[in-house]
This record gives sequence, structure tokens and C-alpha cells, in this order.
Amino acid sequence: MLKVYGEYSTALKHFQLSLIGNSATTYRNHQVKFQIAHLYEIQNKHKAAKEAYEFLLIEKNLSSDLKADIYRQLGWMHHCVECLGEKKDRETSALFLLQKSIEAEPKSGQSLYLLGRCYAGINKVHDAFLAYRNSVEKSEGNADTWCSIGVLYQQQNQPTDALQAYICAVQLDKEHKAAWTNLGILYESCGQLRDAYACYLNATKKYSNQSTCTDERLCIKNDRLTKGLLQRVKFLQTQLGQAPLPSITSKRRQLCSIEEAWNLPISLEMNSRQQQQQSLQMHSKQYTKNTPLQGPPPPYPHNYDSQSPLPAKRDKCDNIEENRSVQDFPIANALSDPQHLIIQNLNLEEHPIQSNKLSSYPINLQENKVMGDNATSPSYISKIKHAITVNEEYDAKNIAQMFCKYTINSLDTTDTFTEDILNTCKKGEIVNSSIKMPNEIKVEAVNIPLLCSNETNYKPQEVKKNVELDISTVKADLSPAFKTNMDSSQLLLAVKDLTIDEPPVCYTILNSNSPPPSPPDCPPQKLSRDQLLPPTPSVHLENKKNAFSPQLQEFCLKHPIAVVRGLAGALKLDLGLFSTKTLVEANPDHSVEVRTQVHQSPDENWDLSQAKRVWACISHRSHTTIAKYAQYQASSFQDSLKEEGDKGFAGSQVLSDSDSKDSISNSSVSLKRKRSKTSSKMLRFGTNVDLSDERKWKPQLSELQKLPAFARVISAANMLSHVGHVILGMNTVQLYMKVPGSRTPGHQENNNFCSININIGPGDCEWFAVPDAYWGGIHNLCEKNNISYLHGSWWPVLEDLYKENIPVYRFIQKPGDLVWVNAGCVHWVQSIGWCNNIAWNVGPLTARQYSLAVERYEWNKLENFKSIVPMVHLSWNLARNIKVSDAKLFELIKMCLLQTLKNVFHIQEFVKSKGVEIRFNGRGKNEASHYCGQCEVEVFNVLFIKEQEKRHVVHCLPCALKLSPSLQGIVCLEEYRLTELQHVYDSFALYRTQGLG
Repeated sequence: MLKVYGEYSTALKHFQLSLIGNSATTYRNHQVKFQIAHLYEIQNKHKAAKEAYEFLLIEKNLSSDLKADIYRQLGWMHHCVECLGEKKDRETSALFLLQKSIEAEPKSGQSLYLLGRCYAGINKVHDAFLAYRNSVEKSEGNADTWCSIGVLYQQQNQPTDALQAYICAVQLDKEHKAAWTNLGILYESCGQLRDAYACYLNATKKYSNQSTCTDERLCIKNDRLTKGLLQRVKFLQTQLGQAPLPSITSKRRQLCSIEEAWNLPISLEMNSRQQQQQSLQMHSKQYTKNTPLQGPPPPYPHNYDSQSPLPAKRDKCDNIEENRSVQDFPIANALSDPQHLIIQNLNLEEHPIQSNKLSSYPINLQENKVMGDNATSPSYISKIKHAITVNEEYDAKNIAQMFCKYTINSLDTTDTFTEDILNTCKKGEIVNSSIKMPNEIKVEAVNIPLLCSNETNYKPQEVKKNVELDISTVKADLSPAFKTNMDSSQLLLAVKDLTIDEPPVCYTILNSNSPPPSPPDCPPQKLSRDQLLPPTPSVHLENKKNAFSPQLQEFCLKHPIAVVRGLAGALKLDLGLFSTKTLVEANPDHSVEVRTQVHQSPDENWDLSQAKRVWACISHRSHTTIAKYAQYQASSFQDSLKEEGDKGFAGSQVLSDSDSKDSISNSSVSLKRKRSKTSSKMLRFGTNVDLSDERKWKPQLSELQKLPAFARVISAANMLSHVGHVILGMNTVQLYMKVPGSRTPGHQENNNFCSININIGPGDCEWFAVPDAYWGGIHNLCEKNNISYLHGSWWPVLEDLYKENIPVYRFIQKPGDLVWVNAGCVHWVQSIGWCNNIAWNVGPLTARQYSLAVERYEWNKLENFKSIVPMVHLSWNLARNIKVSDAKLFELIKMCLLQTLKNVFHIQEFVKSKGVEIRFNGRGKNEASHYCGQCEVEVFNVLFIKEQEKRHVVHCLPCALKLSPSLQGIVCLEEYRLTELQHVYDSFALYRTQGLG
């Protein structure tokens, strides 16, 4: 009771006394400690509250409900409290902690709602919608959630959907000030002043009827906010009194009136459900006591009823489906419709809701934010009057927008999340402190969206020594104490302060405060049909000088994909060295991997029954030799000539090597589709022919030295040349032997490295490519089609991509053309004729290339996909071999060194604590990097091998602990001396180039 009525110091004293009482139990102590932490939070002692919550988390036997509540309180503090750190880091921590709260209590609609708020705060609109939708599934009676959904829809310029969400909010809580205010703003922006006026009246009604307020700060703030609303109500009242009567020729309304919206199927169902819930609750809100079964819509002011026509029938509501069923309600209509989920991530100030007549003003919508005093300022009133005066026709929409610009501010009606707990206490829901107290913060109808105007994020502060949150990936060892400006000795001392009670099984080479990598949202810009089919960047080389100009490299690096035409001619490359005839003469028994595929046209992919288009790409693996495949390639060509002779000219036109999508007539396309669907002809594609052995392929590899340095297989400026061992197909050349229809399915290159592909000829290849910014969209389509993006074989359906606003480059690669695939570009290729191709990867020494590579390295770990580029090993070699002058690239590499050296130190301390000896093993020349035999993650420096095992298999620490939790029977090997790693780490410094005088 003392806490409820603001006697905080006395309340704290009583809580502390209760902890030392004889009757205290473990369960009750946990609750009291939680109340003490919560008391600090109420008093804005945020750092003390945070520390108290974190200490409580390390207590044993915490109930899952209380743990969820603590994580939720911590997460929301991370989101709101500016003094606790940098915005980006705080937001990352907030998301993580709220997700931990959901894990502890999966049925918590409140935590899901707050998670949605956090996502909305960082403009992850799609994730916010998903969180809100899940929150509604868990607790559809949360008016705050519906209000936030409305704000998101309004920001995405979907006013009808926003209207429905706001109506759901006020159906659930008829005194929800923020929902009424935002609904009024919505109506005003659509020029419906009468409806806006009614909404603003309802927004002010609650506070005008209040007689008491226990929180002085809150009362002052509410008075200020209500004053601004009342000023707006008076202004609209004046305008409506002067407005002409509506006529039958008036412009059709964009939105339903409140009366109509209140009786829409979704609102009827919501109201019905709410009435049922209220009848079952002993502590229902005061306003529900006299509410009839079907609550009437909020009243319009009587002064204007006579001026208004009869309410329009529901079938006049624009964009509202009439035949919605009641069963569809909470999710299907409100959120889960795919058209609603595919939304654009817009910055509202850059993309305001547009007006039809005047230049628009930005509506600075904020989630459940309401209006402040600035509506009363003389400058504001004068600008409104001026806008009305200078325009011959009264434009309500623009007046609304101008009002919003000058009146929406960051003031909130509730200061902190914790006030809602106090509200619950006041309602008598908490009678005895020994009762299950977590219910205190499970209030589903709270004003959380009205929190802290500066909703910024903060960096988790250093937790005290030996204090671990019950979190597997965020521990004290990830505190800000570890920075790239530390030397190795300081790093070693800091690691010695870390706990070794738990094994250091989780680590990342990214910044420890960075969120885990995930597929990104597609860019929000809506593309026209022409933009969905962009022209492919290409350049034609006239001579060797053009090929070696720095402008060529710059051209390639600034485009997702580029075609360098005429390269072979300009450099006088002897492509004949890679012809099938030469390959057979050189090494006829060399191995070739064969993929058996269905022959189809390049822009189609049919299922086995040829009945429907699919994404799954059918391919069966086998092996043969160069000589045998050459025989198949030749016989395939002979068979084609015979078919052309039998079918005549039309058939030969269909099967021509050089046909492109632009040169095939409609009739021939139809003929090809018809033939492919009826015959299902199979073909064999010779792939992954390894040309790495210099003894076997010396003439071929020597010829490639004619290429400019940035495109060579081996170059000092190529990251992959610093790996120190062979990665087949990446830092070595691979050859592909093709017949028409041979497909390389959709993919990004391993670890997002760039790639080079040269067509040897004689036939052409058709390429499809998507910029790396859209790979998340393709990933989602793969998931939708039940195909793994990384592990599966897929051929995109072009129309699916266009529907998802994903642009596709499409072009023909002719003999002698080089295709540069930039970092992260998604691509798939099909041969049009009989040809061979050679390809390899390159890694430009740029921050973008390195960043994309390590992000994919970390995402691969999450997806259980092997990264064949050992980024940790590569990073240490880069630190040894090169001088880095790019500050951003330097910081990225240094962060990787820091994280891995810290992990090596920590693992060794843990191993020593188990009494296991660490034996020095060293590394052989050109020895390959090591991967765990179980989970296939890279294992750097500290290797774990099972004793008395005939075949020595390397394990990472987590997998070794699964074999033997005490590490007994496990041999621990060290590849590098710690002094060597420390020397490399300390010697790696930013190289500052001398300016030219």
C-alpha cells in the first residue's frame, strides 16, 4: 500500500525488513527482491533497478513467470531509459531481453507487444507486425497492441486498416486516450472533420471526469496534454459551425464514419468477445458495468447531428470487404493477410501522408503519442488561420496535417511501464505480498505505448564480477570492457576476471553488441515494371589498356553484377586451351561431377508431373570422366542437328545456340514450352571440374595470368590468396561443361565473396541476378516454397519475384565475355547452347566485402551450414600479411582478432580448470583449416580430439563437452603459441599512408 500511494522510502524500508523476517521463504524472498528492484525503477533510479534485477536473475529456483517478468522489465528499461547507454546498443539488448522473456513465458502477450514496440522503434515494420500479431493471439484483449497496429498501418498509408485497428482498441478500452487521439488524426488527415471532432472529444472525456490523481508528475503532464486536445476541439467546433452543409455531390469519403466502423464485422466480434470476458471477470473496469451487450458507438456532439446526413450504409465503406466472417476475426482480418504483411519500411518524415490540394505537411505519428500544448501557441493559430484564408476552398485534409505538424510532440500520458503495476495494485488485484506477485506486471491493458518520449536504446553496462544473467549468449564476458584498443596483455588480464564455472561455448567474431545476423527486409521503394527489369551494367573492352585501367575495377565494384564484353579479344586470351577437345587431350581420365536435370526453358521450372511451376530444382548427382562427358556432349550436338533436319527451319530456330530472350518469337517460345512440358527430356551437366593441379593444367592456368590483377585467381589484393591453403573452386579454377539447358541453381557465392565467370563458348549462357539488398526477400520465398535457402536447390519463378517487388537482371553471356558477380549478389544461370565455362572467387580488400563475409559466416553457424572460407584463420593471416589503410576494414578485422583471442584465452583457462593438459601441436605448411567433425564450425587454435580414436576427428569445445562433460579422455591441442598470437594482435595497426606533397 505504501508503494501504491507514493511512500517509496517507507515502502523500501518495509520490504528490506521483510527479507530478514523469520517467516521468509525462498519464493517470498524472490518476490520481495523483485518489488525492491521495481521500487527503484518507479523512482527513476534506473541503474540501481537494473543492477537489482540482474542480481535477482542469478538467484536459484526462480519461477519461470518471475524470470519472464524480470527480463521484460529489463528489456523495456533498455528500450526507454536514455541514461543507460548508446541507442543502438540499448535497442539490441532490449530485443534480446524481451525475447528471453518470451522464452520464459511463451504465453505472455505483453512481452510480445513490447517486442513489437521495439521493432517498430528501429523501423523493422514487418517484424513489428509479426510480434503484434502473436501478441493478439496470446491476449487479444490488449488495447495498446491494437493501437500500435493502427499506428503502423497509418505510417504505411493504409488508412482503412489503421481505422479497423484503432476501432478494436477503443472497443476494448473506451477510454484509451492515445487510440482516440490517433483515430482523430487519421480522420482529420482524410478530411473527415466531424469524425475527428468526435474522436478528440472522447480522448478528453476521461481526464475531464477525473477528480483525483496520485502521481503529481502524471497529473501535470495529463493536464498539459488534455489542454492541447481541448484547444483542438474548440478549433474544430468553430470550423464545423462555419462549414457548408454536405450535399449529394460532395466528394466520397475515404473512410467509414465511426458509427459504421463500430459495427463492422471485426469490431462486432471484438466487442462481443470483450463483453464475454468482462462478464467472467470479478474486477472489470468501471466503464463496463453499465455497458449493454452491444455497446453503442461514442456519441457525436448534438450541435452537429442535424447538419449531418443519415449514417451511410456499410456497403459504402471504401476498401472494406463486406463478406468477412466472424471466424476470421482476430488475426486473419487484422494482420495475417499477406497483403498487409508485405509492407514498406518508410520513414514517416520523408514519406508523409499526401494531400491532394496543398503541399503536404508531415504527420509525425508516434505510437500512442498524444498532443501537447503547442496547439495553443499564437504562431500555430495564426498559421492555421492563414492556411484557411489564402485558399479559396476550405481544405480539411491540409488543415489537419498542419495541426498535426504543430501539435504532435513527444509527451506521453504515462511516464514508465511501472505505473501500470501501480494501477493494478490500486484495483485490489494484489492483496497479500505472499501471493504470486508476478501477476503485478502482467497487466494486459496498460499504457505502455505512452512511455518515455525519447525511446532510445542503451548499451548494456558492465555487470559486476561473477554476476551472470541467465542468458547463454549475453554474459559478463561480453561487457564493454573488451575493446579493440586494448593490447593483448590487457585482454588477457580481463579474461582472467571472467568466470570459468560455465564453458565459453558461444562466441561471435562480430561486435558482441551486434544482433545475430538474419535475412534483411527488402528495400521499401516500390518499383515500376521497367525498374523490375533493369538493364545489366556492361562495358565493352577495345584493347588491353582498357582491361588494365583502374576504372574497370571501379565499375565492377559499384554494381551488383557486371558484364565485361570482348575481354578475351582485348587480352588475346587463348580460350581454346579450355575447349573440350584440348581438355580431353590433356587429361581424359580427369573426374567430372555430373548433374542430371530436366531440360526446360530458362524462365520456367515445372514439377515432375509438368503440371505447375515450382521453385524446387530437380538434380541428381553422379560422376564420370572428361573423355566420357566429351563423348556425351558431342553426341548431344549430333542429335540436335538430326532433330533440326527432321523438324525443318522452325525447329532449328527454337534450338539455336545464340537465341536470347529478345530474339525468340512468341510462336517459338510457345513451341519450346509445349515440347518441354510433354517430353521432359533429361540432360547431363558436367560441373565442378577441378583445375587446381598446376602439373596437369599449367598451360591453362598460365593463360589466366593475362587477366588484370583484380580478376586473377592469385593476387596480393585478393583476400582468398591469403587463406594459405586450397579451397576448391574459390581460390582455384573450376570448369563447367554444358549442353543446352544445363542449370546452375540460384545461390549466393560461399561467404558472399565475389566471383569471376568466363564463357569459353561456342554457345551462350543466360544469366539471372538479383542485387544483394533483396536476398532476404528471396530467402522468404524459398521458405514459403518449403525449400532451404542454403541447403536446397531452387530455381526462382520470375513472376513470384516481381510480385514481391524484387528486381531481376537478365542477360546473355557470349563466348569471351567475363561476368563479375559482386559480393552477395544472388544469381542463377542456364546454358543456351553447347559451351564450357571457367570460374573462381575473388575477395577485394574492401570493408564491404569483409563485412558481408563475416556476417554470412555467423549466419551460416546459426543455420548449421558449413562456411568453406575459414574467416577466423583468414583474418589472422590478413593481419600477418597486409597493411590496412582503410579504417573501417581495419576495425572489422581487429574486432575478429579481439573476439577470437579472447575466446582462445577463455577456453584455455576453462580447460586448465578441468585439469586437462594443453599440448602444442603446431601447423604444417599449407595445412587446411580445421572444422568440427560434428557441427562443422571452424575450430581455431584450440583443438579437441578424442583419445584412443583410430581416426583423429577435431571437435569444437561444445561438441567435446557433449562427448565428455568433464573433458576426461579428450586431448587438447594448440596450433599457435599464445605469444605468437599476442604478437600478431599487437602488431596489427592501422597503416596511415603518407600524402603526396
